[in-house]
Amino acid sequence: MRIGLIAKKVGMIQLFDSDGTQVPVTVLRVDPCTVVSLRSKDNDGYEAVQLGAREDKGKHINKPQQGYFNKIGSKFFRILKEFRVGSSSEYTVGDVVDVTHFAPGQLVDVTGRTKGKGFAGAMKRHGFGGLRASHGVSIVHRCHGSTGNRTLPGRVFKGKRMAGHMGDVNVTTLNLKVHSVDKERGVILVRGAVPGSKNGIVYVRDAIKKAG
Repeated sequence: MRIGLIAKKVGMIQLFDSDGTQVPVTVLRVDPCTVVSLRSKDNDGYEAVQLGAREDKGKHINKPQQGYFNKIGSKFFRILKEFRVGSSSEYTVGDVVDVTHFAPGQLVDVTGRTKGKGFAGAMKRHGFGGLRASHGVSIVHRCHGSTGNRTLPGRVFKGKRMAGHMGDVNVTTLNLKVHSVDKERGVILVRGAVPGSKNGIVYVRDAIKKAG
């Protein structure tokens, strides 16, 4: 298992293959990621590598984070992300990882934070069909209907699909194919859509559950 990359979602564009097939791709801009710290099984109980991106002079870094960077003797970075690896001994603090870490045709998993939709009803949040539009139904056309049972168990089960806060959660899209890599511009083009809004931070790693 290798480390991943920290990237910024620029947006989506369309490309055309040699045979004229339209290919929707997401543009991910990758700033050079620096290995900040290592986690080993002997010291920490697991193997991982911590990457930092967007080097900063300290103006935008809060005091606890500044203390952490000073403790490990590292430069300041605005973004930190830890990736599990097979063996952290293969990496060295100070190593820089760029877009060439991935190759065209490779499958990757992309993790991002979805757009927040605020409070949403059951129809928008879960795709419910709603109640009937006529024949006695009044005012409650978009309600989700019954939520519980009778005397026993006398409560609403946990996980019941109801109205509530929608979006603004971490989501991982699996098995996306890398269309191409532009080293000069520091850009990865991934086929399909990835979670999050434009300019949002996403994390790209090797696909764990490769499509069979």
